[in-house]
Amino acid sequence: MTQTDEFGEDLADFVRRVAELRSARALPPGEQRGVLDAALFELQHAAESLWPRYERLAARAPDGTPADRHERRLLRTLFQRLPLPVALVGRDTVVRRMNSAATGLTGVRAGYATGRPLAGLLASGDRGPFRTHAAATARGEGARSLTVRLQQRPDEPVRASLVALPFPGEPQATVLVVLQPGVAGPTGPAASTVASAGTPGTVASAAAGAAGCRPVPPDLAEATQRVAAMDLVDAMACALLSCPPGDADAVLRAAARVLHGRFADWVVADTLGARPPRRAVVLGPAGETDGPLWRAVAEQAPEDCPLVMEAARGGSASLQVRPEDILAFGEDASGASVMVRAGVSSVLCLPLVREDGGVPGVLTLFRTGARRAFSMAEGQAADVMSRHVALAMRRRPA
Repeated sequence: MTQTDEFGEDLADFVRRVAELRSARALPPGEQRGVLDAALFELQHAAESLWPRYERLAARAPDGTPADRHERRLLRTLFQRLPLPVALVGRDTVVRRMNSAATGLTGVRAGYATGRPLAGLLASGDRGPFRTHAAATARGEGARSLTVRLQQRPDEPVRASLVALPFPGEPQATVLVVLQPGVAGPTGPAASTVASAGTPGTVASAAAGAAGCRPVPPDLAEATQRVAAMDLVDAMACALLSCPPGDADAVLRAAARVLHGRFADWVVADTLGARPPRRAVVLGPAGETDGPLWRAVAEQAPEDCPLVMEAARGGSASLQVRPEDILAFGEDASGASVMVRAGVSSVLCLPLVREDGGVPGVLTLFRTGARRAFSMAEGQAADVMSRHVALAMRRRPA
């Protein structure tokens, strides 16, 4: 095992241990002393061991010859211009690259999908099997294929073929995913076909199948969803243009009213320009208007909501389905998780990023109960609207 592989494994173990410490925040105060000691130990390990090792590895990393760099550019161009929908993902299905054909098939631009799980684009029942097969492929257990359905095309089967691509210097293999719209495989336990590990013919046959199939026209459900997204963006534009210039709070209230109900069950807007940050707007379900839960959310301090502050610092949207960190949106006065009390099934946190990079506010949207989770396409539309809101907040009277 090379030094790079050893460092990658140590770093992965460190990330897993930190995730366990994050989940320990729900413990009673009397049991958190040991967790604090462990967290301080992990920070010391990162500062004294992991960081120096990274610096040594980075100093030795070769930049490559001009011929190598030219070849990499050719391969990137070939990947982007392939007529087949393909994506490169990790073993956790997080997208590393997605070509133009895959962008057209999924309806999500490549820049938005990068860093987010490809499984999030699938129907909820297909996400678990897809993650399982991606992890098995990355472990070297052979190329696989299975039939899945995209959230935007729930009635159209898509054949997903997966094969491992080991890259030099990386401890884990990357998974190449080839998507074949309109192609269905067997159902039931035999739905996935396992080929021999590293067999080149697997991807070649998948590519031939995708090249031979005709594009399937959008169905009524997909067209309806796209029209609904366009209507929402149009309604948001009209509401923002109707706001008086210079009144940032009025802009947030108008945006929240557009998103409330038709797009999200809860809409929470926080402003970050003032010190300390403050909660400006809270809109909940009809039964929660001025109720105990509504008051608990309205009385929260934004800095007590890790999800809000991380979005503000990072400047990028966050979409979570069945959030694992139940304390991501903080606690009420009794110490109970706000998201658990609200029955949140999916959350979309949108920083309002200005052109100069500033973040004057954050919008947090909840869907609760049995309502369909936010899709990545809906997240993309909301991301566009958040930029419009940030621009409207910056308008000044003539």
